[in-house]
Amino acid sequence: MMTAARTADSGHAAGPGELDRFTYAEAPPGERAAVRPPWDGSDTELGRMTRRGSASRGRGLHGQLVQQLGQMIVSGDLGADRPLVPEEIGQRFEVSRTVVRESLRVLEAKGLVSARPNVGTRVRPVSDWNLLDPDIIEWRAFGPQRDDQRRELVELRWTIEPLAARLAAGHGREDLQQRFGDMVEIMGHALGQGDAITCARADAEFHSLLIQAAGNRMLEHLSGIVSAALQVSGGPVTGCDRPNEVSLGHHARIVDALATGDSAGAEAAMRQLLVGHSDRVVPAPREH
Repeated sequence: MMTAARTADSGHAAGPGELDRFTYAEAPPGERAAVRPPWDGSDTELGRMTRRGSASRGRGLHGQLVQQLGQMIVSGDLGADRPLVPEEIGQRFEVSRTVVRESLRVLEAKGLVSARPNVGTRVRPVSDWNLLDPDIIEWRAFGPQRDDQRRELVELRWTIEPLAARLAAGHGREDLQQRFGDMVEIMGHALGQGDAITCARADAEFHSLLIQAAGNRMLEHLSGIVSAALQVSGGPVTGCDRPNEVSLGHHARIVDALATGDSAGAEAAMRQLLVGHSDRVVPAPREH
């Protein structure tokens, strides 16, 4: 029975030895029966996944199959232009044709595979992937491209969040002001108790609220990038995984700037916050 490759609770990513690296049989459709299926082989690592909870946004077998195939494509185990034969996938993972078909549709929507008449379903090159998709962000962050993914996420945060802070202060969203203060208070209490989980949740809520308060609908569509960055950076990126009063102070200064409508101050405080944790992920972008 197929199981997911990574659990959201443990944060454990499947290591190199936990996913099969195999070659595919290349043959015309009429000769496929005479060729050894790519899912077969003496190495059974691919099917010998430990029983873990699915980190996919989906549910049940469908979500688990999306999770595993997605991880394998992003990690390079299923290289570009490789054929994905639904019958072979179904046999290997012991799932129905319906589950396979729906899973491949999800992966196609993410730009990972393409299905064409008389060609079948094939893995697409990286240039075609929707790299802003939360699942793909997660799969890249816990795969061979983890360093590049985390660097790119932080660089995007440097573009998105200082601007969001400036705009939020200018809009003066009083309806959100109390919630900002509550999140900082919760983070402070959690830091004192060494409660990294509560701190991370409050931190994620803080940054989500900030982008919401910016009043820019296009920015709101990018909020998933920030959320993903907070989840996959090897721990909460604001210092919640180890008590850090400096980080908490930056959050508080952002709240103060929002309350007084100080756009420049809010932007500066956000930049200080990002600088404060950048040494633990990637260096801050150079000034030009």
